[in-house]
Amino acid sequence: MKIKKGFVIREICGETLACPEGASLVDFSMMIRLNETSAFLWKEFEGKEFTEETLADALCERYTVEREVALSDVKALVAQLKEIGIIE
Repeated sequence: MKIKKGFVIREICGETLACPEGASLVDFSMMIRLNETSAFLWKEFEGKEFTEETLADALCERYTVEREVALSDVKALVAQLKEIGIIE
């Protein structure tokens, strides 16, 4: 998987948002608010190929979290990003 080109994260009013750049920004359904951990993952893997397992590994290295919990959280994030078309 990979984050599609044309998507970036922005700090807006104290919130971290993943959003499309350019003319496609008009489609607000393609924006998502990121929490601290999902923003960390975005920054770590932007422009790189990744799997749910590599994302979970990165969470475990950065935070004190059990692998099963990290993988479960990653699967939920990936499903949401796929649903709105941010990752392919």
